[in-house]
Amino acid sequence: MHSFVRSSCAVVKNFFVLNQCGRPVLLNAAATFHTSKMVQIKEGDKIPSIDLFEDSPANKVNMADLCAGKKVILFAVPGAFTPGCSKTHLPGYVEKAGDLKSSGATEIVCVSVNDPFVMSAWGKQHNATGKVRMLADPAAAFTKALELGADLPPLGGLRSKRYSMVLEDGVVKSLNVEPDGTGLSCSLADKIKL
Repeated sequence: MHSFVRSSCAVVKNFFVLNQCGRPVLLNAAATFHTSKMVQIKEGDKIPSIDLFEDSPANKVNMADLCAGKKVILFAVPGAFTPGCSKTHLPGYVEKAGDLKSSGATEIVCVSVNDPFVMSAWGKQHNATGKVRMLADPAAAFTKALELGADLPPLGGLRSKRYSMVLEDGVVKSLNVEPDGTGLSCSLADKIKL
């Protein structure tokens, strides 16, 4: 095995894995293993190219593609149908969708670590259709990439922190993460500055 460290990453050139029969097989491929903690997304960063799901697992929505050439408001919640998310967070964006769009937002997107069927049902219950796109992050891939996850065992484990951001052409222009990850203050619709 040949390896060396370059700016907090170990790059492995050759390594062995076991095949289906339990025999070692030499792989000659580069693999990178991060040895440092990932950093939370910040203003000036590009949104990652990760697929989320709208309405069903068959309807993928790539976040980088969705944000390209647009001004997008994205807000995330710890869980669909939870009290704070259902009584305050989502309804605030649904209610203010017209004002936010007339002020320049092209899309308003809600993301949660839930399956697409749950997100769709939750959006319908709050009349979000045509106002707020309800996108599911079922494996928390997007949440992990942003480093905005929170371990919330009562809600099933890894969930998204509560936050909002404004993106212009896929670049984060503003980011508002709730100080405790779940509160309802800086990430609300009436705090969005376009």
